[in-house]
Amino acid sequence: MSAPQPGTAQSEVLEICRDLIRIDTSNFGDDTGPGERAAAEHVAALLAEVGIESEIIEAAPGRASVVARWGNQDSPRPGLLIHGHLDVVPAQAADWQVDPFAAEVVDGYLFGRGAVDMKDFDAIVLAVVRERQRAGRIPDRPITLIFTSDEEAGGVRGAQWLARHRPDVLEGCTEAIGEVGGFSTEVGGQRLYLIETGEKGISWMRLTAKGTAGHGSMKAPDNAIVHLSRALVALGEHAWPAEPGPSMQALFDKVRELTGETSTDPDDLLAHFGSAVRMLGAGVRNSTNPTMLQAGYKHNVIPGEAVAFVDGRYLPGHAETFLPAVQEVVGAKVLVEPHISDIALEYPFAGDLVDAMTVAIHKNDPGAHVAPFVMSGGTDAKAWDTHGITSYGFAPLRLPADLDFTALFHGVDERVPVDALEFGCQVLDDFLDIA
Repeated sequence: MSAPQPGTAQSEVLEICRDLIRIDTSNFGDDTGPGERAAAEHVAALLAEVGIESEIIEAAPGRASVVARWGNQDSPRPGLLIHGHLDVVPAQAADWQVDPFAAEVVDGYLFGRGAVDMKDFDAIVLAVVRERQRAGRIPDRPITLIFTSDEEAGGVRGAQWLARHRPDVLEGCTEAIGEVGGFSTEVGGQRLYLIETGEKGISWMRLTAKGTAGHGSMKAPDNAIVHLSRALVALGEHAWPAEPGPSMQALFDKVRELTGETSTDPDDLLAHFGSAVRMLGAGVRNSTNPTMLQAGYKHNVIPGEAVAFVDGRYLPGHAETFLPAVQEVVGAKVLVEPHISDIALEYPFAGDLVDAMTVAIHKNDPGAHVAPFVMSGGTDAKAWDTHGITSYGFAPLRLPADLDFTALFHGVDERVPVDALEFGCQVLDDFLDIA
């Protein structure tokens, strides 16, 4: 690939991404981390440099988001929200090949915490907006740019806070694009770009088992830890049925088209995705993964209570049935209670915005295919949905077929191909010409 022309988005996207990665915005789930203020100021300065005014909004000291209006604000067309988040999950440097905050380029890959989730797309957006602004190529519709804090902890001090306390920043927006979509995988020897059209709901649960406290040396038929352990084993071994919704059914139709597969079994069809099945396989069934345990206070004392926390994710349409189903699996000796909950989303894979994404991909990768999917996790789109904004995951990246991309989200040695950043700039630029 030839070197990008100076002054273009492709020529500066790498350095913008490296600078963002070098600003540590680790989110530990509370306010003990460095926060996002330094990154927010950096983003605001990059926008100001090309004449775009922005507002830095703090939900708490240091927990900063950036909001900017761009595009033709006088257009009668509905507004488009383009969003990314500035925080990242923590990284243990000892586990990495390179310093996770040094933003080193090795063998054509940019390494660093946030390289995939999601300072790559932040950089792509900033690079494209800056190039278009300098050239006077302003989109003929209102655009709102939002770079949020706290997405990695549910957006309590980020998108959720903005949606509740600053709804004015979302005024006029009806559609949005953001993270976790638009990346390529390979199916049947052909490139397939996956656009996120839905997200599973969040149902983090507290499981409590009661028992009879006593001496550790005596018989204990009513042991809370045993009750809880049996419940967790039952939950871990439970085979949640595959119940693909419209998005995943459309994805499976595309798999059959590309491979000639005749099976209608979701697991047979998912097998064609190789390592990407880690994420995509979770989009067809509910899931429950125990993540934390709390029980006991002394070696020879049987506690009267044992507690576990379970990360539950439910499919769109399963909000009312999920918790009762979990309770039935674990049995009567364990109480299942909601701990943290958020909605599931699913939008049609149709309309002008979807058409614009598809055309922009095809223009830059002729012969490629495009299909929707439901993501296993959640994004800031859940907050935007409360204001009637239809959101899609569209952070375009053309990736090597042998890259285990989904493992890089929150993973060790998180990295993105440099040429994928440049590709993303071109696709986003073309998308803005159409959308």
